[in-house]
Amino acid sequence: MKLPLKNKTAVVCGASLGIGKETAREMARLGANLCIIARNPETLDAAALDIRKIMSGSDRFVDAIACDASDYEKLKPELSAFIERRGTPDFLVNNVGYAHPQYAHKLTFEDFKNSMEINYLGQLAPTLILLPFYMAQKQGHIAFVSSMMGYFGMMGYAAYAPTKFALAGLAEALRHELKPYNIRFSVVYPPDADTPGYQIENQTKPAECRMLSKNVKIMSAERVAKIFVAGILKNKFTILPGGAGFVWRMYRHFPRLFRLILDSGLQQSLKKLKLGEPRKR
Repeated sequence: MKLPLKNKTAVVCGASLGIGKETAREMARLGANLCIIARNPETLDAAALDIRKIMSGSDRFVDAIACDASDYEKLKPELSAFIERRGTPDFLVNNVGYAHPQYAHKLTFEDFKNSMEINYLGQLAPTLILLPFYMAQKQGHIAFVSSMMGYFGMMGYAAYAPTKFALAGLAEALRHELKPYNIRFSVVYPPDADTPGYQIENQTKPAECRMLSKNVKIMSAERVAKIFVAGILKNKFTILPGGAGFVWRMYRHFPRLFRLILDSGLQQSLKKLKLGEPRKR
């Protein structure tokens, strides 16, 4: 088996569950050493144990840091200590995020604030911590997890979509500014994936939103991770798993038509749910 990540090290944030965990597993399978980061010590330790099984019989390492990735002040000394011990990692993979879909009028200011702190700052903080190291050595690869909601918005995701747009904007700006430093960037835009977070998400998802989501095929977290890591290895900036590619092209080239289709889908959902016409504002 080829090991394209042999002798490479990756820091994977949000690595205890879902796409983050599967991304760490895939990178381990391809030969990488790992530092995995997550808030929950129990799920983090379980993920580390699982990944070590993949590395069985090798002298590679999996270090685990139990920390909120959005807490810059707490995370910085932890990552600095890791770098002092293991060296600057070749990859930083930011998988931190969650969704709390709900009708906009039922969302509070705190809901919007929490979404931005976790989804955006949770990927920004590790990036800012590692950036000086990458700039000093003039190499490194930083990857972000956005979403299909990172290039278009739909009802139910008023708190979520802006955070994913923000990550796309951050990656675009950093890619341009840090080109002279040979630092590479990738952004993955996954569709709905079968993860523990997705199950929680469905608990608050508006009924119309659930009906609209049925038009998108759910991918396994493992499949998303494989496409994500393969894209990173090819130095792709934009990574579009599954149906995300078709939706991205539709929205990019035919935005008006795309919105008409999306609006028509909402109207049909309302009729099926016997909710009548939406109120005029």
